[in-house]
Amino acid sequence: MSAPDVEVMRQAVLRFVGSLDPERKAAATAAFGSAERTEWSYLPGPRPGLPLVEMTPAQEELALALLEIGCGVSGARTARGVIELERVRRRLVTGVDEIDGDRYWFRVFGDPAGAAPWMWRINGHHLAVHITVAGDSITVTPSFLGAEPAMVPSGPRRGLRLLAEEEELGRALLADLAPHQRSIAITSPVAPDDVLTRNDPAADAALIPHGLPYADMTATSRDMLERLVRRYFDRAPGWYGETCWRDALDAGLDRVTFAWMGSDRRGQGHYYCVTGPTFLLEYDNTQDDANHVHSVWRDLRHDWGGDLLARHYADQH
Repeated sequence: MSAPDVEVMRQAVLRFVGSLDPERKAAATAAFGSAERTEWSYLPGPRPGLPLVEMTPAQEELALALLEIGCGVSGARTARGVIELERVRRRLVTGVDEIDGDRYWFRVFGDPAGAAPWMWRINGHHLAVHITVAGDSITVTPSFLGAEPAMVPSGPRRGLRLLAEEEELGRALLADLAPHQRSIAITSPVAPDDVLTRNDPAADAALIPHGLPYADMTATSRDMLERLVRRYFDRAPGWYGETCWRDALDAGLDRVTFAWMGSDRRGQGHYYCVTGPTFLLEYDNTQDDANHVHSVWRDLRHDWGGDLLARHYADQH
């Protein structure tokens, strides 16, 4: 997808890398052909790259500024919210008010100053953003956002719900379905304990239940499903989300399906997924007594650059 602001992103990444001393730069950069480029996780634990906790304040500011460019206004707000919520989680777990820095790792693959494809990412607990650039085009998936706790139970941020809209739109759609539609949409009374595609390098749509097709929904339900899909596409810059939406329209919304697993009662484990010819969305809230959300957007054509890289290499050849 051709990006109107790819040069802005390129310069922002170059400023970040240029601010690093040799040791930090070595940690923050890798070859584009590295096998590590498509290895990722949303679990706690260290990652390859340079973590925020080891950056100077100026470097951290440059790194986090990339979120606004790569995720758009809404997506960046949520991504920063994930980082903030991780601080809340650590305080709740440890009982210590002062934490020793944010553990989110930045990594740049390839050379943003050159003509070859390159990528940057931020990865840590419940946050995974992958921006691949080839020429004047970019892709933004896999895109993972999580929330633990889904609703903060105590303390100064009591009641905070980071991914509330993702849950409420899914619930509203399910509630709008007639009984015979619900019997198709609800594919299991038990929710899986996580998103089904996990952190697989390639998302396998065959793992996902189909549920109820858009074509078999009422106009009201269709509108709700459209709003739900666009909520996930808002994790990207506005122009990119609109392009993904047009691609979904061109591929046919009638082929998009919605499935729910688990209970429809609040406070009990639940899961939903939306799949179409071009994309796959998953939401799971089952862990920690259904107070722990995982959500992911996968592009079935463009994860890690996908078709974009294939076209780039074909053109270069």
